[in-house]
Amino acid sequence: MQALCSRPALGAALLSSSGRRAPFSSGVAARAAPRRSAVVRAAASEDVGTAGKAAIALGLLANPICLWSEYTLKTTGAGLPPGPGGALGAAEGVSYLVILGIVGWSLATKVQTGSGLPAGPAGLLGAVEGFSYLSLLAGIVVFGLNAAGI
Repeated sequence: MQALCSRPALGAALLSSSGRRAPFSSGVAARAAPRRSAVVRAAASEDVGTAGKAAIALGLLANPICLWSEYTLKTTGAGLPPGPGGALGAAEGVSYLVILGIVGWSLATKVQTGSGLPAGPAGLLGAVEGFSYLSLLAGIVVFGLNAAGI
């Protein structure tokens, strides 16, 4: 008995009359610490607030417009045409501002917390953040190539 457990009371509770270990139904088992479920942890990490949801919505629209604009700039030497009533040109300008805002928010968060923006629901805020950096880098490369005459 002493070989099984250093505490005789616990050892006695673990042995049945036949000398075999009894199940832990006698209440002797230690209680496990309560754990937060994976759903609660995921919901907490996905809560990005109103600003995060706006960044997701605007970033999902702005990144393709910026990349299209940069492709057009590289292939034709000019940005997007103004479009009907100047709407396309305005969308292009606003898209660049949105990209700069997301990258600025990401950099400020990185400086303050040591990590970038949270992943957000289904990882969308993280994806928008990554594509915003990609759009910014592509813009820098395209403007540099155009300035060099390449």
